[in-house]
Amino acid sequence: MTTPEATDTATIPPRRRTAGARITLTLAALGMLGPFTINTVFPAFTQIGEEFGASDVVLQQLISVYLASFAVMSVFHGPLSDALGRKKVMLAGLAIYILAMFGAVFASGMGMLIALRVLQGMSAGAATIVSRVVIRDLFAGAEAQRLMAQVMMIFALSPVIAPMLGGWLLLLGDWRWVFAGVGIYGVLVMVATALMPESLPKENRIPLRVGSVVGALWEVGRSPALVRIALATAFGFAAHFVFVAAAPIIVVRLLGLGEQDFWVLFGPLIIGMMAGSYLVGRAADAMDRSRLITFGYVGTVITSVLNLVLVMVFPDPSGQLDASLIPVLIGPMLMSFTASLFFAPIQLEILDLFPHQRGAAASLGTFFTLIMNALLSGVIAPLITGSLTVVAVAALAYVVIGSLLWAWHLAERRRQPMRAAAPL
Repeated sequence: MTTPEATDTATIPPRRRTAGARITLTLAALGMLGPFTINTVFPAFTQIGEEFGASDVVLQQLISVYLASFAVMSVFHGPLSDALGRKKVMLAGLAIYILAMFGAVFASGMGMLIALRVLQGMSAGAATIVSRVVIRDLFAGAEAQRLMAQVMMIFALSPVIAPMLGGWLLLLGDWRWVFAGVGIYGVLVMVATALMPESLPKENRIPLRVGSVVGALWEVGRSPALVRIALATAFGFAAHFVFVAAAPIIVVRLLGLGEQDFWVLFGPLIIGMMAGSYLVGRAADAMDRSRLITFGYVGTVITSVLNLVLVMVFPDPSGQLDASLIPVLIGPMLMSFTASLFFAPIQLEILDLFPHQRGAAASLGTFFTLIMNALLSGVIAPLITGSLTVVAVAALAYVVIGSLLWAWHLAERRRQPMRAAAPL
């Protein structure tokens, strides 16, 4: 019997050879929606906490509930796009997201604000997750890797732009301006998405029935290969995301900086991620994808060890924008560089497992990472931010686990031909 993993990915041929600037920018803008939703709110935490009397732990839930609801609904966005088409699902999600974002402007309490963050998370994934599937729908091979890398390079700017934008919006008024600003961004993205072509022809769609959608999820979810790769992605990327999830505590409490200073942390992270994404695009024709992913994991383990050594050797930062910050920022920047070497290519590994059910594969492949990110934001970040050393240890532990899972996947993949050739 032919397994999903063995299916020829060429059975659904891409319809384009190269990506134009408009498609690249639109896909990147869709991907940036998630970081904009998370990171623009960071500078507003202090004001929100003061107005509603919320503690640091409660404020962190503005991130964790968004990520948790994003994760739960992400399971359905992909299969729905396999049935309805990519564009309809993305536009419907964006419409709900925009309403929820502007609704936050009128929140009268912490409970209402958290509820609206749940709605934002439930709808945002329709755009961000499905946009990755569009890349593989339209392109294959080296061009798909190049476009994914280009999208990641632009996407990488969003975590540093978002908190800066949030800080600038606070100069106009209170924290409500932050949600209004992101809502306007959502409107612009929706217009750009409406102008995109539909990437999944009707003849390649699955029937829109509960049984078909659930069946696609079941078939994809019971693939050991997908589970291994998805878990490897979640743990590996957590080494980078831990700095994003804990940014409000790291920047304000551990580094002693202010609301407009989030760029100090995010700047190095983005430089590293953009440089790594650029290298991924350049390596599309020169290096096997699996080997590049392996280099990324090994490199992230090495840079995580270096980061731990730096924060242990050098004293705590002075709380000023001076040279004392350099040693504690070098490690995260290098870790972001090496993590980006595996993050974009491994998305294509997941999508190529199920060429006829890419939406379902993207949803389940992303689900594990989203759950990990939600745990980091709402549960783990407050526990590991006692010092920069503890943060560094946690990051190292995550990438070691991710590397072992990827090594397990490679070992299993090598064993499959031998099992098929073995006499019965």
